[in-house]
Amino acid sequence: MASNVEAPERWYLALLGFAEHFRTSSPPKIRLCVHCLQAVFQFKPPQRIEARTHLQLGSVLYHHTKNSELARNHLEQAWFISQQVPQFEDVKFEAASILSELYCQQNMVDSAKPLLRKAIQISQQTPYWHCRLLFQLAQLHTLEKDLVSACDLLGVGAEYARVVGSEYTRYSRGFLLLLMERKLGEVHPLLSLCGTIVENWQGNPIQKESLRVFFLVLQVTHYLDAGQVKSVKPCLKQLQQCIQTISTLHDDEILPSNPADLFHWLPKEHMCVLVYLVTVMHSMQAGYLEKAQKYTDKALMQLEKLKMLDCSPILSTFQVILLEHIIMCRLVTGHKATALQEISQVCQLCQQSPRLFTNHAAQLHTLLGLYCISVNCMDNAEAQFTTALRLTTHQELWTYIVTNLASVYIREGNRHQELYSLLERINPDHNFPVRRFLRETLKMSNAEDLNRLTACSLVLLGHIFYVLGNHRESNNMVVPAMQLASKIPDMSVQLWSSALLKDLNKALGNNMDAHEAAQMHQNFSQQLLQDHIAACSLPEHNLISWTDGPPPVQIQAQNGPTTSLASLL
Repeated sequence: MASNVEAPERWYLALLGFAEHFRTSSPPKIRLCVHCLQAVFQFKPPQRIEARTHLQLGSVLYHHTKNSELARNHLEQAWFISQQVPQFEDVKFEAASILSELYCQQNMVDSAKPLLRKAIQISQQTPYWHCRLLFQLAQLHTLEKDLVSACDLLGVGAEYARVVGSEYTRYSRGFLLLLMERKLGEVHPLLSLCGTIVENWQGNPIQKESLRVFFLVLQVTHYLDAGQVKSVKPCLKQLQQCIQTISTLHDDEILPSNPADLFHWLPKEHMCVLVYLVTVMHSMQAGYLEKAQKYTDKALMQLEKLKMLDCSPILSTFQVILLEHIIMCRLVTGHKATALQEISQVCQLCQQSPRLFTNHAAQLHTLLGLYCISVNCMDNAEAQFTTALRLTTHQELWTYIVTNLASVYIREGNRHQELYSLLERINPDHNFPVRRFLRETLKMSNAEDLNRLTACSLVLLGHIFYVLGNHRESNNMVVPAMQLASKIPDMSVQLWSSALLKDLNKALGNNMDAHEAAQMHQNFSQQLLQDHIAACSLPEHNLISWTDGPPPVQIQAQNGPTTSLASLL
């Protein structure tokens, strides 16, 4: 009898051991791993083993393959069977959690919500899963811009954590709740309150550092949202030091005694990528584009390693946001061909996840619109921006798109009616002055170290003074604009500044300086022209014609560049 009982355990453990060996091989042998797990069903296992194997298969297929339908089938089986097995919480709730993620990826939100609600309802005696599932449903509501429901769920979670004695999880939810319910004038006091809570909280080192990272990420992104690039520097430095500290700590050094404290808002490997990401955002806004490139490379390398064993949707989201930022850097530095190839990478990532495409379609068309402007394809730029406007509900992105669309109408020169209609949409109530205060812009951008905005303001002021015949004042603006643009580096401002310096020095009788400026202008023009030809010759250039539906799967090559660079030179 004993041997009959032990036999299923032996074959099951053997197959499980083989499956894990293949999953963790370098590179992973996912097909062989799946075969081993599927072999379990040949032995007609008991329900506990059957449910767990369906969960393992579903998880492996979801995280490591593109076979989402088969993954969904196994996860649904795991969820259904596990509900019939007593005291089987881990399998039951993990199946619910992963299955709801998969539903969201497939844009099946209406299936994800009731699943999570049921799992939350029956998990109240399992603190870790109850907290995690509440957070997951709150996150889903946030993605749908239903902040009221998200705040309600976070409030429930914070109160539940208080009842079960988990101050760590309570604070994790409390920070988000405070910030999501905030009024604009209350943000700074709330951030100060959250900072005090973190510093005074007594817990194990990993949990404290995790809370600190959570708080600092919220604080840094708030400052960046407000354009306060200089003010955020101390917080960003703290965040970078904090992630270095947490990466040296081992998760198993001190295990919390309260099960609810096992909840982590993000694995520390993901935190590292997130800190790289906010550093890239800061460098991009500040105009330190070489630094942005450096941290993007580090983050993408880290992501590549993580995705070999972990295909969590948030990693693809991080990857897309990183690429969106570096694409803008490439366009500024005059590397359009590379930017276009990276836009194509974003398209490929969005092809793999309908949810990712839904969340980033407007940004993708906006990037294509910016690329179109850079290669002087104004009709395509207009079409891309119009598509992006149709797809976005985000007010700041809408304003950014409309501003760029206005620049297209201005550059075309004969679109006055469309331009006036657009300006009416931007300011329907005429509640702010239409005159531009460039000196005030310069003052504000200088105060916060917004180098690109400062460079653009300087060169525009220099151009205005040149047209007005005030050559000395124009020179006082253009020279620092050129220096700043070289430091960024911003190819368009360098091109513009060198053209102005050539004309200014000629007007002032400085022939040698005029000749030097003319040579610089010629060099910048040649670099832009070569990159223009390279970009327009790529098969990915045909993406500029895509304005409807999901990204095209295949991109056909074309004969060569069909646009002119004349207006840029």
